[in-house]
Amino acid sequence: MVSVATPSSYGSPPVDPRVLYPRLDWSRELYVLGIESTAHTFGVGVASTRPPYILSSARSVYRPEKGGIHPREAAAHHARVAPEVLRAALDAAGLRIGDIDAVAVALGPGLGPALRVGATVARGLAAYFRKPLVPVNHALAHVEIGRLYTGLVDPLVLYVSGGNTMVTAFAKGRYRVFGETLDVALGNLLDTFAREAGLAPPYVVEGLHVVDRCALEADEPADLPYTVKGMDVSYSGLLTAALRLWRRLGPRERPRVCLGLREVAYSEAVEVAERGAAHTGKPGVLLTGGVAASPVLRERVAAMAEARGLPWGVPPLHLCGDNGAMIAWVGLLNYMAGITVEPGEAVVKQRWRLDSVDVPWR
Repeated sequence: MVSVATPSSYGSPPVDPRVLYPRLDWSRELYVLGIESTAHTFGVGVASTRPPYILSSARSVYRPEKGGIHPREAAAHHARVAPEVLRAALDAAGLRIGDIDAVAVALGPGLGPALRVGATVARGLAAYFRKPLVPVNHALAHVEIGRLYTGLVDPLVLYVSGGNTMVTAFAKGRYRVFGETLDVALGNLLDTFAREAGLAPPYVVEGLHVVDRCALEADEPADLPYTVKGMDVSYSGLLTAALRLWRRLGPRERPRVCLGLREVAYSEAVEVAERGAAHTGKPGVLLTGGVAASPVLRERVAAMAEARGLPWGVPPLHLCGDNGAMIAWVGLLNYMAGITVEPGEAVVKQRWRLDSVDVPWR
């Protein structure tokens, strides 16, 4: 199933991008197509130098019947749906492939087999239609789509997703990582617990993760380990302890485990984000990534930011999770800055760290 979002569903950015990216030349009318395939989502989006800037975002999500993401099955899903998603994104933007100025693709970080599908599609489009090919870092795309839709010029960033959990901020040409998970990412923690506890799939019901929904039935949280080491968090011990307690308790007491897990996990992330805000002195806080869709986590981040007198923001719901629009957007920025790669050199990088990427347009 392919879902398509257009500006009518996520609106226009609150600020002119020229304020966020004054180093770039915005006089040319450009269109960039972006391809996302780092994990369970195959997405295609179109970005432009003209309002509303993000013209479309189409995607199809691989949902395993049981267990977690199987990389080869995800890759097979992506290869199967790629033509339909590509066509849907172009149709929603009102463009043909010939109107596109460049093709951008997320080359990492992510799951190797899934990444290779997106890279193959992008290389084929770029070579056949003779379009420049633009490499994009997936984590950077989550950050920049957040900046675009919140208007936060230079925020401290809490980036939380299924595969990534980090506190980052821009300094001297790159996003520097001030803290991160030492083991399991926040989204992976929630999904793994839900799956092993028999709560999922599906992982999200009526906008709430099933762990958050289970927690609503608890009067008080279970006592679970809280592990913060400086600016880093650790979730593996929390996961093990939560599952052990879940299996020991009866059905009536089990929601306490969900509440305890959620409170500890979110509190760890918000604590290191607050410490990062204090350390860097950044004038705002951005919450981004797939887990940023959680209304509970948003409340926690809002309370922290407001207590420090800082503005905060989060992207529109559709743009929190993996999507092609964010790849198209950073692809547009990279293309305007002259960052391209030959199709034969567009190699996937499963562990392409955010803090290794130069950001010349900031």
